[in-house]
Order: sequence, then structure tokens, then C-alpha cells
Amino acid sequence: MFYDQGCVGRVELGPIPEGLAERLAAIPGEWLEFDPGTGSVVVRHVEPTSTHHLPAIAFELIRIFSEVPAELHGEIPGGDLFVHTEDEHGHLVRIRVEPGGVIHFQWAHPDFRRSLRRPYMGGRELTIDPEVQRLDGTVSFRSQTPESAAVALQDLADTYEGLYPEGDCVARAAGGSGVELTMNEVNLDASALIDLLREVADPRSLSGQFEVTAFGTVLPESRLRFVFEDGRLWVQHPLLWSEIDR
Repeated sequence: MFYDQGCVGRVELGPIPEGLAERLAAIPGEWLEFDPGTGSVVVRHVEPTSTHHLPAIAFELIRIFSEVPAELHGEIPGGDLFVHTEDEHGHLVRIRVEPGGVIHFQWAHPDFRRSLRRPYMGGRELTIDPEVQRLDGTVSFRSQTPESAAVALQDLADTYEGLYPEGDCVARAAGGSGVELTMNEVNLDASALIDLLREVADPRSLSGQFEVTAFGTVLPESRLRFVFEDGRLWVQHPLLWSEIDR
């Protein structure tokens, strides 16, 4: 999480002659600066103000690169800057400088289909404030007391004191011992829901999945998917980029 800063990362420029390093360090910027000690473009330790994040950061990076002579480009190791846009969509953009100085801009497209699963670790994976968590998905299970289990789940959603309306949450007995929970933009603490599901469900009967995002700005890297399968609970962080990150 780095939304307050808006940008993290560094880009290594490699061996830089002393005179050039002094000129690069003197270039004014709101976001980026050249650090002679590491030979890298780094994020300034100040709070930027007046300009939109992405255009300003891109301009400042290119401004610094424009001072580096072509004969030094081959020695540039490169690196990444990750930028959050400040619009309502909360895009995450990676500015990647390849070895040799080629610059790429790539918008994150969260994808759960190819992302790895990890065992649930008790909620430590959640970085979104519970009061603004938004849950979407469907979970089913068996219970010795399906009617009571459905009522308990419905009560949890209806009485949770978050910051946003509870959304559309339906918990119902589905015939026999079955129970179904369907959530659409429900404001609810995911950890509390998981605890209750495990309490009311028969062992190894939970099935389905739900996704956790946030009301307001949704940061792509903070999204999570919880998957109940074969008696276990898995957590997925979305794959943000189409290729394997280095």
C-alpha cells in the first residue's frame, strides 16, 4: 500500500560521471530526483501538490533521461516506478525502464485466473480497512441447523456498522441441510464473515468464493479473492501484469 505517496520505486542509471551527476541532481522536480549516492532516480521525500501524478512523474523521468548522453544508455540497469492515479478509478501504472534505457508504461489489469493460491492466514492478508470493505460472491455449505445458520449470516450483514450501506446480501436455507450466501457490494468485515462461516458450516462443506475490494477508490493490488474448495480456504492476490515480473 502506498496510496498516500502516490509513487514508489527507483530507476538505476548506472555509472554516471561526476559532472553529469551534479547536473542531474540539480534538476528541479515535484516527484523525482537523482540521488548521486546510489546513481538512481528516486521518489522525493516531500508531499507533491499541484499536478496530476502520472503526467508529472512521466515528464520528470524523461526530463532526467534527456540529460543522459546516448553513449551512456547501454550502461543503464533500469528499474520500476509504480504510480497510483488520483482519479476515481484508482489505476496502478508501472513505468518500467529496461536495461539500456527503454521506457514502458503499463496499466495494471488485475487477473485472478492465473494467480497463485495461498492458504488463508487468519486475515493478515487483508490491507483494506474493514469499515470500507466491499464483498461480492457466493458461498454454499451444509449445516446441521441450516435455518439458524442462514439467520446468523443475515444478522451479521444487517447489523455490521461499516461506513457504507450493506449492499445486497441474501443468506437462505436451500433445502435439506444446504445453505447459500450471495453478496453483491456488501459492506462487511471479511475476517468476521469467514469466522462465522467456519463456525456454522459442517466440516469440509464450504464451497464457492468471494472477492474483497473497497468502496471509494479501489487499489488494484489490494484486491483479494477467497476461495473455499475441498475443505480448505485459499487466498488469491490478483496478477497485475501480463508477463512475469522480474
